Amino acid sequence: MFKKLIVAVMCAAVLVGAGTGLWVWQGLGSLSKPVVMTEPVLFDVSVGTAFGGVARQLEARGLVEQSLWVRVYGRLFPGQARIKAGEYEFTDGMTVEAMLEKMVDGDIKHWAVQFIEGWMFSDLRAALASTERLEKLTSDWSDAQIMEAVGAEGEHPEGRFFPDTYLFTGSESDLDLLRRSFERMESVLAEEWESREEGLPYDSAYEALIMASIVERETGAPHEREQVAGVFVRRLQKPMRLQTDPTVIYGMGDKYKGRIGSRDLRTHTPYNTYRIDGLPPTPIALAGREAIYASLHPGSGKALYFVARGDGTHKFSNTLAEHQKAVRAFQLNRRSDYRSSPAGKDDKE
Repeated sequence: MFKKLIVAVMCAAVLVGAGTGLWVWQGLGSLSKPVVMTEPVLFDVSVGTAFGGVARQLEARGLVEQSLWVRVYGRLFPGQARIKAGEYEFTDGMTVEAMLEKMVDGDIKHWAVQFIEGWMFSDLRAALASTERLEKLTSDWSDAQIMEAVGAEGEHPEGRFFPDTYLFTGSESDLDLLRRSFERMESVLAEEWESREEGLPYDSAYEALIMASIVERETGAPHEREQVAGVFVRRLQKPMRLQTDPTVIYGMGDKYKGRIGSRDLRTHTPYNTYRIDGLPPTPIALAGREAIYASLHPGSGKALYFVARGDGTHKFSNTLAEHQKAVRAFQLNRRSDYRSSPAGKDDKE
């Protein structure tokens, strides 16, 4: 009788164990099933959050039915419990296992903001101010405060930041991006300056950057950058005044309403290159690497003048007489679809 009781108890234990194993197997199996989401889910893991806390967050957000199985999974696979803090994006069809792997890898969500060639510093600041998911530290700062914060106290901000697409995480601020952009410009300018041609009329890399900003604003046609730079370099070497409209516009500031009059060309400002000799005191816009390269490798030739054709390109002339003829052809009799930038690009003026 006693032996029969022992056998019965053992059989019952086996059955219970088998049932428990099936239950655990089904629970863990749910972590490898695709999760249905109507839209991407942003999942934030704060610094110091324990794995159990993450498991409970997954349940609270409806990404897993029971956090128990996530915790069991973490016990069975300790390496998958070493998650990193940050903001993550989960998309439709992902499994919980894939979500955990993403957090272990630290594959956090990135957003992007773009600084465009030809922008002024005010445009850059406006872009940062309107960028979502980015902490705003500098919104109420002056330009001088920003330059001090990036390590360039007392310097003018125009043109000192590199135009590019910058990725950022939810833990970064606008100041972080400003520092990255400033340091990138310092690096690119130093690289290009190191490989410059000989005999250029610049005393410093900063003067080359000023020239690059003018080249950037003068043409939206990439193949013309070196030609435009060549004209301006030859003018500096003559010496002749640069007489470039974008510098006049920059010097006008808020007074510029879309057109330059003869009075504007006569008005003296530090940036009116119809009135001053040499380069203006600072860059007038963000210059990309290609424009910097062009300013340091200007095109050869004899052209001293150019005028917009109206299709985004320019007519280059060697003499004033040729230039005046081109002005009559392309400016005094403008085509109906006249534009200062190539088709598909926004005008820079």
